[in-house]
Amino acid sequence: MTDTVLIFRIGSIGDTVVALPCFHRIARTFAAFRRILVTNVPVGHKAASVESVLGRGTLIDDVIYFPPPPRKLHHFFKLGTVVRETKAKILVYVADRGLCKSLRDACFFHACGIRQVIGAPLARDLRKLRIDPVTGYSEREAARLARCLTRLGPIDLEDPGMWDLHLQSDERHAADVALAELGGDDFIAVSMGTKLRVKDWGDPNWAALLRSLGSAWCDLALVFFGSADEFDRSSGLAACWPGRTLNLCGRLTPRESGAALQRALVFLGHDSGPMHLASAVGIPCVAIFGNHCPPKWWHPIGQQHRLIHNMRGIAAIAPAEVHDAAAEAICGALARQHQTVLKIAGIARDSGISAV
Repeated sequence: MTDTVLIFRIGSIGDTVVALPCFHRIARTFAAFRRILVTNVPVGHKAASVESVLGRGTLIDDVIYFPPPPRKLHHFFKLGTVVRETKAKILVYVADRGLCKSLRDACFFHACGIRQVIGAPLARDLRKLRIDPVTGYSEREAARLARCLTRLGPIDLEDPGMWDLHLQSDERHAADVALAELGGDDFIAVSMGTKLRVKDWGDPNWAALLRSLGSAWCDLALVFFGSADEFDRSSGLAACWPGRTLNLCGRLTPRESGAALQRALVFLGHDSGPMHLASAVGIPCVAIFGNHCPPKWWHPIGQQHRLIHNMRGIAAIAPAEVHDAAAEAICGALARQHQTVLKIAGIARDSGISAV
């Protein structure tokens, strides 16, 4: 009989993506175990479940859901019954909870038969972000989560494999179908949606940015990503782009969106779920951050990104500043694409294969 390990993680798209390296570490450490995610039912129409990002079959095998607050006593009894039925003795805790909630959770799972909880941030250093004394910047949330799981082994956040979503063929096919009307044209991915008003740069800024970029790169298409309630807003801003546009807001699942984003030259957007998905699939991000979080906490990892963070607030970021960062990212992406084409042509020539 296969042993079972439980994994506790709550949140939405961005929260799940920053925890991807932890899920990869867990999958490697407990490769022979059945891995069951314990997570919350999404709160609100803009939130996506942890499972919708991870998928099933590679990083996790099954899911146990519990309802969002306010919870009643019978909800805890029901969850406890389901947890006991798994016969799991180990729980890996991947969360950003305070001390009281972490202790409460640990006690609850212990009462459900769990004998070992790994990763609960009971020590203050595990709950708090480390601050660089020279720059004053915080560590990234992905790094803090990785520190909590050091007992399981090393987690290299710079390793692209630790961010692999393991996208499936049907998800890639859905992305191909959604992008088919572009006819293979290169495109810039855009997402201006956000769950928090403090993160929203505003339509006038987005319109100014798209007009200025469109004057130089009208041959590139613009593809909008986000939730269904962002469709109309994105359609309105699409009118600012002189070239082709495609609005995919609400049309794809998070994982299908990841497959579509993988085909983009660059990503433009707020600190958001789509930004984290784009980073996970290796796309350079031009992302804007305001005073909702300290510098670097939720920044994507990698030197390829252009990140603009203004602690005076997101409204203090000028379109010209974002334009310059986006122009640099687009030029870099096109240059890398050109080098790849030349490399393929060189390989074909050396192999005696006729280039198409």
